[in-house]
Amino acid sequence: MRAVSGEQPRQDEPMALDHVRFDASPVEPDSIVIAAFEGWNDAGDAATTAAKAVIEQCNGRDFAAIEPEEFYDFTTVRPQVRLDFEGSRSIHWPETRLAICPATESHPALVVVVGIEPQLRWRTFCGQVVGVAHQLNASMLVTLGALLADVPHTRPTEVFGTTEDDVIRGRTSLPSSSYEGPTGILGALNTISHQQSLPTASLWAAVPSYVPSAPSPKAAISLINSLSSLIKVPLQTDELEIAAVSYNQQLDELVAEDEETTEYVRQLEETFDQSPGSTPIVTGPADADELVAEVERYLRDQD
Repeated sequence: MRAVSGEQPRQDEPMALDHVRFDASPVEPDSIVIAAFEGWNDAGDAATTAAKAVIEQCNGRDFAAIEPEEFYDFTTVRPQVRLDFEGSRSIHWPETRLAICPATESHPALVVVVGIEPQLRWRTFCGQVVGVAHQLNASMLVTLGALLADVPHTRPTEVFGTTEDDVIRGRTSLPSSSYEGPTGILGALNTISHQQSLPTASLWAAVPSYVPSAPSPKAAISLINSLSSLIKVPLQTDELEIAAVSYNQQLDELVAEDEETTEYVRQLEETFDQSPGSTPIVTGPADADELVAEVERYLRDQD
């Protein structure tokens, strides 16, 4: 039931899909939803790179978009003016796209949500995503994120996962989140999904803090591998592997140019190598508690 004017809908009540534009019918009875957003939650572009790679690999096609007018401050995320081959001008507005990857014998349909973190009306925005998920009979929502952390680029990328769903926790041993503090759109989406009875898990990759602006295909690969393990869907990373080799080589050269950075990376390597083993969804031998602390520090620093 839709709330009357002036009232907020109950937290457990699905919202009307007033802001979703359907360009095509998905024609899929069951699905798993994957979501990633540029900006605050996407260090090294790792999360959105991983999500886009899933779309490409699984033959995804756009079927809907969340209209931007209600959710973005266009002075912060500006629309782009472009010219076509004939010189005609058009404006491309920031929007959140939804793609569907058809079901196969080995997995259900995958609905992949990719956009820019909105600035406005987060509860309504998340309600649109969850509403589409319910419409497609989704069994799970997985959010992908990436953060800057004190980790070396010369070691496997750590991925930490959490869930508030008892069934997922029992199947994967993922912990529930004990974090308190400022959050991004992923935190809001996870909470609202849980409130509206959509099982949710979140995966975060750690990106070296000494290269904050460099895209990290290596972290994207680890997110894809962890996602594949979590949802039991075979996903490949072949195309990103080549980019990851180049990424490591470039960082090796960058680090070698500065003695202080070289020593800093060496210290990070020692800490990493001395860390105990971690939970199955986390790649690399990092201590899960330490990575949780890194997530919390990162989120608070962004406030």
